[in-house]
Amino acid sequence: MLDLNDILVFARVVESGSFTAAARLLGMPKTTVSRRVAALEQAVGVRLLQRTTRSLGLTDAGRLYYEQSSQALRTIEDANLKLAEARAEPSGTIRISAPVGFGGPLAAMVFDFLTAYPKTRVELRLTDERLNLVENGIDLAFRTGILPDSTLIARRLGTTHRILCASPDYLARRGEPASPPDLAGHDCVIAGPSAAGASWVLDGPDGRETIMVSGRFAANEMQAVLAAAIAGCGIARLPLGIAETPIRDGRLRRVLADHTTPAGGVHAVYPSGQHLSPLVKAFIALAAERMSRIGIGRNDEGVSA
Repeated sequence: MLDLNDILVFARVVESGSFTAAARLLGMPKTTVSRRVAALEQAVGVRLLQRTTRSLGLTDAGRLYYEQSSQALRTIEDANLKLAEARAEPSGTIRISAPVGFGGPLAAMVFDFLTAYPKTRVELRLTDERLNLVENGIDLAFRTGILPDSTLIARRLGTTHRILCASPDYLARRGEPASPPDLAGHDCVIAGPSAAGASWVLDGPDGRETIMVSGRFAANEMQAVLAAAIAGCGIARLPLGIAETPIRDGRLRRVLADHTTPAGGVHAVYPSGQHLSPLVKAFIALAAERMSRIGIGRNDEGVSA
């Protein structure tokens, strides 16, 4: 007879990527995790995981079994938790990860969340590395752009794009570009590893254009790019939510206002094996509402990612 606990252990191994990480997550010895997975394989009569000394992967049968069994596990978890969810006030600690450049807007959301729900704590980890959420104990992550296929669930909150900005001082010294090709003659602040050159894709009235730009400063962190633009180092491509305040207070001016970068998705991501708790659900709802205020279009479609 199949043991549901064995299926749960198998699912956590898949989601965390290793027996060691699953053992840490489940609070049991690694040998117990290995034994339970072996017992499940014996019960179903097929190998589910392909083990080597260096890697762990799903067999074709294992992938199919995980997809079906993880859905069943989520159904059971939902049944156990929904009874309390209706009356549960969000409480406890939520661990959130986001790109470094998203830290400013996200911090404001966190402060609003803590005010709205006094029984909560937030641990915020800002990194441009795409962390393994299960292994790092992350409840919720915010990610932008195209998401790779994985065992995560992504709720699309909306779309955002970047706009071109420069300081009034820079524009007084160097003039304002009249069209995208003019950018090649300007110092541009590069969000990337090299100031020697970058390719900027812009959508405008004449369609999509790709412009090669260069400058004297590059950084792989958006707050540094923002600071450089404000300091007069050149024209920068900045996320609309980050640029909005310095434009409003006059530290930056928008240039080529009829051009933006192609829109990219903004997603709230959480582990597929994790029930969407009232705590996480409340933060996603608040984030979606706040993002709509700073010009990020709302779209609550849920997709696997």
